[in-house]
This record gives sequence, structure tokens and C-alpha cells, in this order.
Amino acid sequence: MTPQEDFTHDAMQYAPQLFSTAMRMTRNRNNAEDLVQETFIKAWRSFATYQQGTNLRAWLFRIMTNTYINKYNAQQRKPTETELDDVEELFLYKRLGAVDQSQLSQSAEDQMLSMFTDDEVKNALEELPDQFRIPVLMSDVEGFSYKEIAEILEIPLGTVMSRLHRGRKSMQKMLYEYAKKRGLINEALLPQGDDE
Repeated sequence: MTPQEDFTHDAMQYAPQLFSTAMRMTRNRNNAEDLVQETFIKAWRSFATYQQGTNLRAWLFRIMTNTYINKYNAQQRKPTETELDDVEELFLYKRLGAVDQSQLSQSAEDQMLSMFTDDEVKNALEELPDQFRIPVLMSDVEGFSYKEIAEILEIPLGTVMSRLHRGRKSMQKMLYEYAKKRGLINEALLPQGDDE
């Protein structure tokens, strides 16, 4: 096989992961398919710039993320800055109370997330503004490190950490609202002065 054929073979193994993330980015199947196709076209055209032995998966995600930002957010010269500072630290954890003792082997996040349906978690993620949703997708769904996310999004590491923190806090608040609607939370039992 030629180097380009090897590259194509190696790159195609990431198509399902790219499509899954593209669906969460665009929230539309046709746009997601277009985004992945455009990603592979750009990757093929940029084959000469790819350094063998580097992280191909991260390189493809960087191309896709940049394509998404440039194509789907082109109408906004500057992305709107969304303030999530008012979302209280550990919002969800403080309000749901003690978790069943049988779940102690799970991480705190896994314990909390297991209380919600997949659709509730997905909806909470999709409600995040792009600047927070994309880093959360890259970290919590795709498993990229903070450093890899910084490289993919071409932003400082501190910005990645801040956006992940703020995005996760916002998701906690949305999941808390789902928990209230499903009756998982008894408002009367909450400590006084701990409400929004």
C-alpha cells in the first residue's frame, strides 16, 4: 500500500467517532454527514502536512472542529460569550443528597449520571452553547486530554479547563431541573438558603 492508502485506511477507522461528535455539534444528520465528509476531504488534501506517528485521531478532530467553527458559525464574527458564572459550584451534587450505598464503587459523576436517562444527559449537553459544548464533548464523550483539546481548538489550556468547568456546572443545573421534574428531589428537604 502507498502512504496515502495507509493514511486513508487508518483515518477511516475514526469515521464513526467523527460522525457521532458531528451529530452532537450540528444537531442535524445531514449537516453531520456533510461535516464528516468535508473533514475527510480536507484531511486527504492536507495529507502532506500530516506527520506520521502523531495522533491521527486528534488531527482529524481538529480539522472537523475548525471546519464546524468556520462553516457553521461563519455568520458570527465573534462568538457570543455566554456567562455561566452564576451557576453554583457542585450545584447538582448538593441538591440530590446521598447516593445509594451500593453505588459507592462508582465515581461521583457516574453515580449522578446513572440517575438520569440518556436523553436527559444528551439534552443537557446539547443545550450548552458551542464554546462549552464542544470542549465537554471532546473531553467527556471522546476522551481527549485537556492538552489535546487545547491543540484541537487552538485555545490555551487554561481556557479549556475554564470552559469544561463552566460547561459541566451548567449541565449540572439542567440535570437538577430534570431531577425535580421526575420527583427525584424533595425541595422541602433542601437546606435553607441553598436555593438559587
